[in-house]
Amino acid sequence: MARLWEDLQRGHIGADFAAARIAELDNVSGDIDTLQGRIAAIRSWAYICQRPDWVLARDEMASRARAVEARLSDALHARLTERFVNRRTSLLMKSLGNDAALLPISLGEDGVLRVEDEAIGHLEGFRFVVDRNATHAEGKMLLAAAEKALPRLLGERAEGLAASGLDGVTQEHGALRWQGRELAKLHFAAGSLKPRTEWAREINALPQPARHRLDHELGRWLITRLTGLAPLETLMTASRDPAAGSEARALLLALIAGHGLATRDEAGIAHLPKEARPFLRKIGVTFGALDIFAPALLKPAPRQLLAELGIDRRPLEPAMLPVIPDARRLPVGYRHAGSQAIRVDLAEKIFRAAHEAREKGQKGDRRRRFPLDLALATSIGLAPDNIVRLLGQAGFRVQRARALAEGQFGPPRPDLWEWRPAQARQARPPSAAAQPPREGNAFAALAGLVR
Repeated sequence: MARLWEDLQRGHIGADFAAARIAELDNVSGDIDTLQGRIAAIRSWAYICQRPDWVLARDEMASRARAVEARLSDALHARLTERFVNRRTSLLMKSLGNDAALLPISLGEDGVLRVEDEAIGHLEGFRFVVDRNATHAEGKMLLAAAEKALPRLLGERAEGLAASGLDGVTQEHGALRWQGRELAKLHFAAGSLKPRTEWAREINALPQPARHRLDHELGRWLITRLTGLAPLETLMTASRDPAAGSEARALLLALIAGHGLATRDEAGIAHLPKEARPFLRKIGVTFGALDIFAPALLKPAPRQLLAELGIDRRPLEPAMLPVIPDARRLPVGYRHAGSQAIRVDLAEKIFRAAHEAREKGQKGDRRRRFPLDLALATSIGLAPDNIVRLLGQAGFRVQRARALAEGQFGPPRPDLWEWRPAQARQARPPSAAAQPPREGNAFAALAGLVR
């Protein structure tokens, strides 16, 4: 250090002297303490070489110092990793040599498994993942060590999940997931809302008491969620009632196969006795001009639940908006209307309003034409051209009024409508409600019973 100050008093530190000192420190051998000392020294030289008026060939010397510091830092990191691995390995070897069951393995709140504060892996749901920094040979040792303690730790984890009421468990297309891992799959038999549970392999490996506790809690969890499908359960119960009559039961089976929706043709409405309709209306069935449906099952919550449970795998509109852009394959519960699509229950309101206007307005017209107020359809969100397209499906045809002649004043003449039901049935395009459930759906077998 005295030499440094002597050189600085004469002006600069010699480049040869600085290069020699840096080269002396460029040595990655030694233990952790030795490397730490060299790093401290080279950092001092890195500082000195950065000074603009202290060292000749400042840029070259500073670059050399930074390179040596990087090599020493890498060597120190390797020594620290080696110490950690050696300590973890020696702990495992010592414990495994005696009795691996006595290993002090603990599970942290972060899901990491540790042996005397040394991480050996982590849990993803109920699956153990070996520490990614372990070698292949060490990985086998870590897995062997963890397997001794995993049944106990996973049992406690399952007990905790059950005690929380399955907090954090989500459902997606018939699969139950927790912490990014699949816990189970739900399989619904045709005409039933009581699923069979197929647990993941990790859950089947749990101790019997913990698995039974999860089974019990899952049953309670499902009961709570399936209350949102009570209208569908009502239809299923009625379809099993012999007193309903074969025609009504056939219609109910069609509704169940469509999860609350069916066209009039699919439902076999032509064969339904009139005396059966009050019974069906009482359990929530609406007879529309084009569709038969259960309005309670067109709400967002039941439609979302049907999709999450994997019961209905057709396209979903989560918010069940009144009007959406048209698509080749519409979400469940919508009917084509030109460049838009409308929910079938709202389409039915428009059809009923049109029929009421027909009954009132055509009495004074021998051609049975009538004016029609389109305010309801407009307020729902349909464009004028799409209103005409929608009403055309139900047999309504518009005759545009002639414009007032030049020089005439007064309110414009209203457009006149007429109803042609036979033509409407022939021209009617299929609605989303008419699309059968995709192959593989648990309720698809029911659809075959009514065809």
